[in-house]
Amino acid sequence: MPPSEQQGAEMKIVVVLAAVFAAWGGWSWWSAAHDDARLFALDREAVTQAASRDIAALNTLDYRKIDDGLKQWLAVSTGTLHDQLAQTGVDSRKQLEQAKTVTAAQVVDTAVTALDQRAGTARLIAAVQLDVTPEGGQKTAKRTRFQADLTRTANGWQVSALAPVQVQS
Repeated sequence: MPPSEQQGAEMKIVVVLAAVFAAWGGWSWWSAAHDDARLFALDREAVTQAASRDIAALNTLDYRKIDDGLKQWLAVSTGTLHDQLAQTGVDSRKQLEQAKTVTAAQVVDTAVTALDQRAGTARLIAAVQLDVTPEGGQKTAKRTRFQADLTRTANGWQVSALAPVQVQS
């Protein structure tokens, strides 16, 4: 076979191999992007991250900055919870100020117990450490558990219900 024909044959092989590799790569990417288990895991992770951030925010308040705390609560909530928080009246604000405590929360563990991707709803439980510091006093750490319902909104996942979970001893 003359050198020019051999080069042409080699070039055809290279082109065919490149096309096969491109097709395989495209199929692999498409199947990974549309893998239901992977998409479910991504949603579950998004729920976990949003819940951790928002549950901590909903349990953090400084009596010297009540309005800032309430604005933060409204920013991370939706639905019925948001509506209830929006109706925080003067009496409730006074009680919060008179308590003269600063609470700081950190979510230490979570578990998603339900996730409905189509409905855009999720439920999870969270273990939370609350650091409560009274004015002029020592910080006290306590652990509590919450059950949270989350709803997917235009702003991502937000807490729509939050309730303490009773721990049996």
